[in-house]
Amino acid sequence: MNKLLTGKVAIVTGGASGIGLAAVQRFVAEGARVVIADVAKEAGEAAAAALGEAAVFQRTDVTDEASIQAAVAAAVARFGRLDVMFNNAGSTGDGSPVTEIKPAGFDATLALDTRSVLLGIKHAARQFRAQGGGGSIVSTVSVAGLQGGWSSVSYTTAKHAVVGMIRHAAMELSADRIRVNGIAPGVIMTPLIAKAFGVPVDRADALVAFLEKRLSARQALRRYGSMEDIANAAVFLASDLSSYISGTVIPVDGGVSAYTLSTSDADIAAAAQEFLKSA
Repeated sequence: MNKLLTGKVAIVTGGASGIGLAAVQRFVAEGARVVIADVAKEAGEAAAAALGEAAVFQRTDVTDEASIQAAVAAAVARFGRLDVMFNNAGSTGDGSPVTEIKPAGFDATLALDTRSVLLGIKHAARQFRAQGGGGSIVSTVSVAGLQGGWSSVSYTTAKHAVVGMIRHAAMELSADRIRVNGIAPGVIMTPLIAKAFGVPVDRADALVAFLEKRLSARQALRRYGSMEDIANAAVFLASDLSSYISGTVIPVDGGVSAYTLSTSDADIAAAAQEFLKSA
């Protein structure tokens, strides 16, 4: 039987680590050939080498339009076409509160988390049009793009803007059979979460295990999300199973954004401090 992405070529930005790497691995497992587009050269090349001929690394700075354009060109040069663009690269950016935020920090956050998505949509859509036959564009949003209170003002604004961009682009590109959708992760437990709380890298896995044990019962489905949960949603939106879905953002958060504002951020911060004191 064919796999869900057999014959498709995809670009995954931020594909060298975290959610992006999990998506790259799932895409390849489902039969896709993938360009890993990331600024992290060593990690990106290692990921591509581990996946063999189905993947290639292209150093990509998503805040630079020429770099995104080059990633699209690399996909076409290596694999002959492009079918899926997964705009996943991003960061929490400037975490300053409303009364302290500076224009430079705000602008830098939007450049990485919002403008990069626009550029990814732009250049993927141009390639899809040139090929004919449509395509799928998927972007990582966040529950912070659906509700206030999950993150900083800069990140919340950036992700709300991406939601509007997805809806507009879906409409504007529909005549070309180009689908545009988003995924809104909730709190995803990865070792990278340690960095936000000043936990040393070599203790990141221990922190994640501690947080899972301490706080999972407070989540709607009694567990936190994983990178694989987001990768699975990306496979669905990239595949023909979602051929009649466009202009939507799917929350992958265990249900917490559907009915209440979770206290996850505050819970994690308090627990991380307790962890540090006990270390």
